[in-house]
Amino acid sequence: MATHPEILWAQRSSETEEAKNIIYFTINLPNIQEPTIKYELTPTSISWSATAGNASKGIEEKNYEFKLDFYEEVVPEQSKKRVSTRDIALILRKKEKKTEFWPRLTKEKVKTPFIKTDFSKWVDEDEQEGEPVKDEDFDMEGMGGMGGMGGMPGMGGMGGMPGMGGMGGMPGMPGMGGMGGMGGMGGLDIESMLANMKQEGGSKGEEDEDDADSDDDGPPPLEDA
Repeated sequence: MATHPEILWAQRSSETEEAKNIIYFTINLPNIQEPTIKYELTPTSISWSATAGNASKGIEEKNYEFKLDFYEEVVPEQSKKRVSTRDIALILRKKEKKTEFWPRLTKEKVKTPFIKTDFSKWVDEDEQEGEPVKDEDFDMEGMGGMGGMGGMPGMGGMGGMPGMGGMGGMPGMPGMGGMGGMGGMGGLDIESMLANMKQEGGSKGEEDEDDADSDDDGPPPLEDA
């Protein structure tokens, strides 16, 4: 015979904010064998079954199950879940938005010892203003547990600006060509020029000597009386 697992619950209510109009619903059961989990969430009820335990570690394996009807309707498509080996946590969206709390979780006012208040999440109706909704790591129940969106691929570092090439010469100003060499001096032979200069120098020297000789001839001869 299957055993009832422990169920913990708490709630928030809001007349205007859907995200704060919720039921916290936790199936508290360590060593859950996830492949064995079966459950169905409808607007008016929830049914669940699974096996818990680990024979290889000496933990007795047992079957657990329950079914209950909610006090009021919920919206399965807007509800969320989180599954782990120690519990299954649900956040159920209440269909009707109002500030009043549900007086109880179940439709019928019956004694259910396996349903308990989750004091880690519970706040009084008149003290819930400003309390954050604890929905980290939950998947959308009605959407097949959509996985978290992958992070955006890291944007690669911006490539360095290409080096600016050296500035080319200013267009339109052609490089000034070197000044052409002075035209040749009529193809004058340097050796001949030097020889002529030497010859001229020699002739001039002889002329100077002749002049000097003529100057040293002494006084002109005396004429006869």
